[in-house]
Amino acid sequence: MTDIPVEREFWRDLRQQIARKIRNPSDAEDLLHSAFIKFHRYKAEKEVIDPAAFLVRTACNLGIDNFRRQKDTIDPSDAEDVEDGAPLQDEVVAARKRLERVQAGIERLHPRTQEIFVLHRWHEMKYQDIAAKLGISVSSVEKHVAKAVLFLSDWMEGW
Repeated sequence: MTDIPVEREFWRDLRQQIARKIRNPSDAEDLLHSAFIKFHRYKAEKEVIDPAAFLVRTACNLGIDNFRRQKDTIDPSDAEDVEDGAPLQDEVVAARKRLERVQAGIERLHPRTQEIFVLHRWHEMKYQDIAAKLGISVSSVEKHVAKAVLFLSDWMEGW
């Protein structure tokens, strides 16, 4: 079977097969039309042994592509259900004030304690690496970090 029949029953059957497979009868005719266009383009270069199967498979694939595209886009009418994860403006202001308070507390630390604390928390260095870099013991690094954390905890109390 190389030519497509022109009988209405043939096209009705194809449309029904597509509607069953994609589970959306309202799109079946449009998908069949798009598949028919692709069929003619494909047929110009290659032989099609079963045009009906080609049309149904192509239409179903187009339906899947359409579904994926629709799934990736949000309808503006559905935007009411989408939760905005961005913080509120007053939360941003409060967070900035807390950060300024923490920075002021870090600046009040003894310079050596401040340096060790920043290396550990900001630069994420391990105690052993800090000790090697500064030429002190790991125990001293632990004590400086503990001292900084204790001071900053007290400093931030009530904020």
